[in-house]
Parts: sequence; structure tokens; C-alpha cells
Amino acid sequence: MAEQPGAPHRTTGSTLLHPLSTLLGIPLDQINFVACQLFALLAAFWFRIYLSPSHASSAVRHAFATLFGIYFAVFCFGWYSIHLFVLVMMNYGIMNMASIPNIHRYSFVVAMGYLTLCHISRIYIFHYGILTTDFSGGLCCPLMIITQKITTLACQLHDGIGRQAEELTAEQNRLAVKSRPSLLEYLSYLLNFMSIIAGPCSNYKDYIAFIEGRHVHMKLLEVNWKQKGYDRLPDPSPTGAVMYKLCITLVSLILFLTLTKNFPMAYIIDNEFLDKTPFLSRLGYLYVVTQAAKPKYYFAWTLADAVNNAAGYGFSGVDERGTFRWDLLSNLNIWNIETATSFKMYIENWNIQTAAWLKRVCYDRAPWYPTALTFILSALWHGIYPGYYFTFLTGILITLAARAIRNNCRHYFLSSVPLKIAYDIVTWVVTQLAVCYTVAPFVMLAVEPTIKFYKSVYFHMHILSILVLLLLPLRPQTHSLRRAQNQAVMNSVKSKDK
Repeated sequence: MAEQPGAPHRTTGSTLLHPLSTLLGIPLDQINFVACQLFALLAAFWFRIYLSPSHASSAVRHAFATLFGIYFAVFCFGWYSIHLFVLVMMNYGIMNMASIPNIHRYSFVVAMGYLTLCHISRIYIFHYGILTTDFSGGLCCPLMIITQKITTLACQLHDGIGRQAEELTAEQNRLAVKSRPSLLEYLSYLLNFMSIIAGPCSNYKDYIAFIEGRHVHMKLLEVNWKQKGYDRLPDPSPTGAVMYKLCITLVSLILFLTLTKNFPMAYIIDNEFLDKTPFLSRLGYLYVVTQAAKPKYYFAWTLADAVNNAAGYGFSGVDERGTFRWDLLSNLNIWNIETATSFKMYIENWNIQTAAWLKRVCYDRAPWYPTALTFILSALWHGIYPGYYFTFLTGILITLAARAIRNNCRHYFLSSVPLKIAYDIVTWVVTQLAVCYTVAPFVMLAVEPTIKFYKSVYFHMHILSILVLLLLPLRPQTHSLRRAQNQAVMNSVKSKDK
């Protein structure tokens, strides 16, 4: 729903930039968001140069990151930022008082419960953000990121102290936290200025390694540099990666201010449009408006990634060509998104850190129906708008149908190059249309326009997905097989011990 001309810019945050908001005609909360992120970018460069591990202790780096993060939260959200601090301190109490076998459960229930209450209050009590999905996201965006971090740390603490190493997957073993963090470490991890406004969520061990100056060094040790002609470890700079990401950010912002405004999602349910436009043309326009809705996410997530990289955080190692990679915290891969030939590939490259969080706290730990429970948790985490639940429930159906098609049909098209190319083209078209069909309610938010949209396209993806699931056999899920294999290994180890 577009903001009415002359409408007051509702925000609980600072009004210092209100004249700029009025001049540009952009809501004040979005101006505050961009201003904080740009200031965070400058602060990140300063932090990397003048507060590097060789110049400052870990305690100083933790304190600076925390204090600046708190300031940004107060600037953007004012008194409403108290919810961030209440949630953080409640879960710090749980982390120190709860028993290790239950610490992840209590933390999850409290964090998700508090986040849901804030979603409700934002919409139905304070009436902020009714039917809007701007990239600033209101206070709920940092609350959502902090909820991810709280539950991630709780699960990894449970893995590190409450479970045996042989019970863990390789990833869980690598990320397990062996001791409870101090208050300063905890606050820095949750409230640091690089990620408090727009994330992304990162793992606790990675963040502590960054603060202590081990982050890049650990990744470099994985490579034999003497074979490459180096006498000592190189010192990779993030400047090139930051400049590249800022260019993407600028292009995304321009597209957001132009393309997004000219192709509103609401037009696909306009009565005149529906009466005059054939079905295939409606699908084509649906693809266009979905593309037009993406730049705001590309902008916010890429800028957040650049801020972390500018501080020296996000180094992921060296690729096969010897290029330094700074994508540990990247939230999307635009090329893979736009060329995805499967629903799974699309999801894996969109909001990557949230997908990783869902996998670590839900999918890998769910005893039953991991796919369904993961989609439901994702909807609950995003908020209480009905459109979210239409999107994620539809996503469950389409994911299962896509998996069945791939398992039963793909191998028939791998025998020759022309067949493989034809398969890729068809699956690209179907994937892009399936994604557009699935995410339309996410943008519309409300029930009435969602039902109207699905009626206008005859619920075709729902019907096709159900038919696929009825006609094609489902193979055993790798999730279930992995659990069975792990259990078999454990039983084998126990028998040998005896």
C-alpha cells in the first residue's frame, strides 16, 4: 500500500533527518535505515584500520562494536528499541540459568514468543507498517536477526556441552560452543553495529574468531601457500569486495526507486487488467512485477554484507583460482537466483543466512517432517501477515512436487547435451514461474488479494503439484537416510566398544 502524499512519516526513531525525508519524498524510517548503514560502513573501515586486533584488545573491540550497535538501534527506533534489549537480557538469563539439555528449547520458545508478540503489537496495537514490506523493516527486522542469533548460539552451546561428539554432524561439531560466553561477548555478538540493523546472522565461533583476529588466519591455513610461491601468509584486503558490493547496492537502489515504483504487485489483481489480459500474459506480467520487487532486498542485504566486509569480517577462504573470497556472510547469489533451474536451487541462494539458520535450528533437529516444520518456522519468524503463511504453505507443496519430479525424471535427460539443454530451459521457466506464484502473497500480505490472485490464475500450481504428488512415487528423503546412517554408525561404534 503506497504511502499517501503528505502523510506523516511515522517513526519512533530520530527525526533529525526529517527535512531530507521530506525533500526526497521517502519515509523517514527508510532514510534512517540507509543513514545508519552508510555510517556503519564508514565506522567499519575505521574499526578495521584503527581497532584491528594488533592495535586493540578483544575487550575494546567488543565494547566498541556493542556501543555503536546500541546507538544505531536507538537512532533508528527510539524508545521501541527497548524490546531489543529486553529480549537480549532475558535470554542471557536463560543461557546462564537453564540446564544444558534444555537451554536450546527455552531460548527458542522465549525468543520466538517475544518476536511474535512484537509482530502483533507492531501491526494491531501501534499500527506501524500495515501492509508494507519496505527494506527498513521497522524494529522487527533487528528483532528477527537477534532471534536467529539467540537460537543459533543456544543450539550450538547445547551441542558443545550437552551432546557427545559422535552424536553431531560434521558441521555441528565444527560450530559447537564449548563454554558459555561472558556478558560482553554475548552483547557484542547480538548487538554489534555491523549487523544490528540488517544482519546477517552469523555463527558465534566465527564472530569471536573475527574479534580476536583469528578469522582470516584460520581460513588461510587451509591452503598450502608454499606451493603457490609464498614465503608467508598473504594479507587479503576486503576493499575490492566492498567496492564491488557497493556497486551492486547502487544499481539495486536505482532499480528500487524506478522499476519497483512502476510495476506494483497490486496491478496483477486489478479488475480491468484481469478482464483484458489473457492467462499467459498475466503469468508474464507476474514474472515482471516479481522481478521488480527484488531490488529492495538486493540493496539491503548487499549493503549489510559490505558493512561486515569493511570491518574485516566475512572472509571465507580461497577459491580454486586463488581468488580471496569474502562471501561467508553473503545473503544472496544474484546470478544463481536468476538462473535457478530448480525450486531448491532458488531457495538455497535467496536469504542464504536465514536458510542456514533454519537448517541448523530446525531441519537438522526435527524428528519428523523436517521440510514442513522448516517452512512453518520460516513463516512464523517472518511475522503474522496471512500472506506469509500462504507463501510458505504453498512452498511446502511445490518443494515436495519439485523433488518428486527431479528424482523421477531428471536422469532421463542427462544422456545427451541437447536433451540436457532442453531440460534446463524448461525447468528454468517452470522454476521462475513457480517462485513468482509462491511469493506473490508474501508481497500482497492480506487474505483477500491473495485469494483473488490465486483465483485469477486458476490455482494452477497448487493443482499441478497435487497431481505430481499423487502420480509420481516419492523416494526416501536424504534427511531420513542420513539419520538412519548416523544411527547405524553409532550402533557400530557402541558394539565395538563392547
